[in-house]
Amino acid sequence: MVILKKIKASTLMETLVATVLIIIVFMLASMILNNILSNIIKTNTRAIEAQLNELQYLQRNDKLQLPHNESFKHWGISADHFIENNKTIIEFEAINTETNKTITKQYFETRP
Repeated sequence: MVILKKIKASTLMETLVATVLIIIVFMLASMILNNILSNIIKTNTRAIEAQLNELQYLQRNDKLQLPHNESFKHWGISADHFIENNKTIIEFEAINTETNKTITKQYFETRP
């Protein structure tokens, strides 16, 4: 007959403690990833940058009358011109209505 060797095994308490520690580590990791992804989504301004570039293109090609106001998703966009040091400056400003973040683009008008 074969003699059974005694195998060391962990107790139920050790197994529960290890399981709880693994769960805590995974919860912390998932909360950190969730926070990072949510910040990336909140700070993504590609869509509004594209809209401002389109408005700038339309204004340069005389398709947009200044002053101009519109809304785009959660952004309020305004475009206006003003004169400073005998130069006409065109300013496009977008303000997020939820976070109050502001994006401003200015350029000098080069028309004669």
